[in-house]
Amino acid sequence: QQQFVESGGGLVQPGGSLRLSCKASGFPLDDHAIAWFHQAPGKEREAIICIGNDNYTYPADHVVGRFTIARDDAENTAYLQMNSLKAEDTGIYYCAAGPWVAGPIFPGWERSSAYRYWGQGTQVTVSS
Repeated sequence: QQQFVESGGGLVQPGGSLRLSCKASGFPLDDHAIAWFHQAPGKEREAIICIGNDNYTYPADHVVGRFTIARDDAENTAYLQMNSLKAEDTGIYYCAAGPWVAGPIFPGWERSSAYRYWGQGTQVTVSS
């Protein structure tokens, strides 16, 4: 059974940092590009960053300089490092596995339909 389990969410103050993890089981992570999505309260889920199989990354504009993504294929795990967190970063964070991708071009990486496996999400709350 293919599974993706996120962890590391919680409550953090504005300006703080969190590191989310996403552990895959039942399928090899190195066959897939990995993305993180964010769903703010009352809003649609949106892609925030993706990493290809050659570690090339595709970040959304609003997370450049604050969020980074990494992968450890030997551990079948992906990570999202979030720094300088803001109240608007509050929400549920999902990881997702998509097609094998390498290079600077990944058309449609922001679309949910590009991804086959999804985690259940982890809650992040940024508040003082």
